[in-house]
Amino acid sequence: MERLLIRGGRVIDPSQGLDREMDILIQGGQIVEYDPPVRGDEVVIDAKGKIVAPGLIDMHVHLREPGQEDDETIATGTAAALAGGFTSIVCCPNTDPPIDSPATVEFVRQKAARADNCHVFVMACVSKDRKGQELAEIGQLVAAGAVAFTDDGAPVYDPELMRRAFEYCLMFDKPVCNHCEIPELARNGVMHEGLVSLILGLPGIPAAAESVMVARDIALAEATGGRLHVMHVSTLDSVEAIRRAKKRGVRVTAEVTPHHFTLTDECLRTFDSNYKMNPPLRSRDHVEACINGLRDGTIDVIASDHAPHAKEKKMQELDRAPFGIIGLETSLSLVITKLIKPGLLTWSEALAKMTINPARILGLNKGTLAIGADADVTIIDPNYQWVVDPSAFLSKARNTPFAGWKLEGRATEVIVSGTIKYRIGP
Repeated sequence: MERLLIRGGRVIDPSQGLDREMDILIQGGQIVEYDPPVRGDEVVIDAKGKIVAPGLIDMHVHLREPGQEDDETIATGTAAALAGGFTSIVCCPNTDPPIDSPATVEFVRQKAARADNCHVFVMACVSKDRKGQELAEIGQLVAAGAVAFTDDGAPVYDPELMRRAFEYCLMFDKPVCNHCEIPELARNGVMHEGLVSLILGLPGIPAAAESVMVARDIALAEATGGRLHVMHVSTLDSVEAIRRAKKRGVRVTAEVTPHHFTLTDECLRTFDSNYKMNPPLRSRDHVEACINGLRDGTIDVIASDHAPHAKEKKMQELDRAPFGIIGLETSLSLVITKLIKPGLLTWSEALAKMTINPARILGLNKGTLAIGADADVTIIDPNYQWVVDPSAFLSKARNTPFAGWKLEGRATEVIVSGTIKYRIGP
């Protein structure tokens, strides 16, 4: 079996509290030894001056297949994941048809295996056909390989259905991941409701559309003992509610996206639909609350909410264009540029939110460089400078608001199950 030696890198593994320079030996798809004696038959990766981290995990990705292959496919989405440094991604079930049966779970897993890029795990629907009326066959979906449940793209609106979802998923120790939104409050909105929406004359989505649903879900999780994961948190009140719930011992976790800690609603002054997303970009006070939530551990995970759309869809008028942006290929660099370099998070804190934290929430045997662990490794050049060029993306879509941005840091080598799957630069 081929021996792969990662030499001279700064190994940061939050799962073990590890942060030091050392060599790592990979053999048979596993991490087998630290600082091994050199035999001479190893394939060597020179990681001097680089960060060697557990393979990054993105627990919120839209791959669009089946049914929306004009936006993205499993093959292109997983290729984009590798380019962004991710060795594992978790796909959402708002496809056509939705992932609400063992057959659709198996379809995604087979297509991912055929693409042979990164690992793909599946979130299945909470409700049949994502209609919010009848609970999906949770047990059968878990048996088929589903790691969590969500109707993302739409909230689980019926509180009784949500309560039963918590109770059923509790039997399998799976989280219910909700897109927290009150549809009646968000109806027809295209951006955050505030001063900027008033000036622009655009219909707004109030912060309460999210925070009211977050409060409801926390109450239901507390009542049932169920596991709640709040997707793409964007408001001050949501962060505070999650913080208080954690102190009470409620089983709640949360994620934030790079665009929600990087951009504000001021961007919509351009009327560029690449700034249109749901939840919307908020005002500066909400952005600061999200960053503070990351810093104090209230927010456990950084996830991209990669939402690809074909060019012609995003080129419509702002009120008609779909919500969402792509993020797999820019997430890591935005975390480095906007959080790590300014000193808001340490490397270990940031990497925990992109490795071991999502792995623990989803029950994945990933996110660690421990001896005997799967050899999923992301090697990062923290000083790599690059300009975002959507035409060079491996994703099928181009809907990013970060085109032309100068970013620091990038994954230069990505190893999946002991095999180098992606490499950049000399």
